[in-house]
Amino acid sequence: MRNSGRKRRKQKNLRTAAVILILTAAAILAGGYYLWNQVRETNRMNSGGETRNTSGEPDENTVEVDGTVYRYNDHLSNYLFMGIDTTDEVANYESQRDAGQADAIFLVSMDRVTEELKVLVIPRDTMTEIEVFNPSGKSLGTTEDHINIQYAYGDGKDKSCELMETAVSGLLGDIPIQGYCAMNMEGIPIITDFVGGVEVTVPDSSLEEVNPDFTEGAVVTLTGDNAEQFVRYRDTEISQSALTRQERQKVYLQALLQKAQERAELDSSFIVDFYNEIQPYTVTNLGNDIFAKLLTASGVGETETATVPGEGTEGENFDEYHVNQQELDSLLLKMFYQEQS
Repeated sequence: MRNSGRKRRKQKNLRTAAVILILTAAAILAGGYYLWNQVRETNRMNSGGETRNTSGEPDENTVEVDGTVYRYNDHLSNYLFMGIDTTDEVANYESQRDAGQADAIFLVSMDRVTEELKVLVIPRDTMTEIEVFNPSGKSLGTTEDHINIQYAYGDGKDKSCELMETAVSGLLGDIPIQGYCAMNMEGIPIITDFVGGVEVTVPDSSLEEVNPDFTEGAVVTLTGDNAEQFVRYRDTEISQSALTRQERQKVYLQALLQKAQERAELDSSFIVDFYNEIQPYTVTNLGNDIFAKLLTASGVGETETATVPGEGTEGENFDEYHVNQQELDSLLLKMFYQEQS
């Protein structure tokens, strides 16, 4: 009986580590404030009309659109995942100069009742309100700027994650976010070599000039030597190259997860060993219980994925992504609210 109990505990640990692998890898590519904290109150979405509850008083959890009332789904838990463009171990970070930027940002939303997952991708160049600080950490107020640089005003650790959490929540109509997970790019070669390399079909021609192996349609085996180039490279002289890069990242992620699953089936210790390798490059306030619940939810139906709607433009100095607010409001209603009968 004791052996059976140890086996069940080992299987549970492997399942927990497996979801950590999947989500932290996704955080690198796509390229989540206080663990199990109470959900803070949700502000009304600005949809052009005042929303009232049955008593006639304003209701922060509901919104009225074209005569239909929607209520925020309080069965949701939302987690922010990020891929950061630094390469050092997190323990060595001390200030803004170490923090880096959030090159990959997405929100994973889990319905605790239906156990369904939804993923919202947020382009790194999205223009929104962020809080800026001087080098000593004093707040200088808020301004509209690229959402990815909000991370750079923190410490590369929890402060950076908390700032991003606030900015993302504000962008998305003040929806609550219950946790975060950020991982830097040093994990890319480690991940790739640890699974024994991954085979991908190059989706476009954006890398042909810098590496002829990456011609469109070519089947290439990625290793620790060339995976980072495939995942991270973009020509900053070409407008919206970050959006093009996202397609390569999706291809890599799909191949990586498939290979990791194959390895895990053959080696029961693979996932645990893998996570131990990448842990030094990760910042998170999510406990194993959260990851375990996300893993359970990932097996329920097909995960719905969407991108914050908008348009990429050329800014004065850098690319910008401007949100289509009307389309975003509609998307938020679909993802986070329920129609009231």
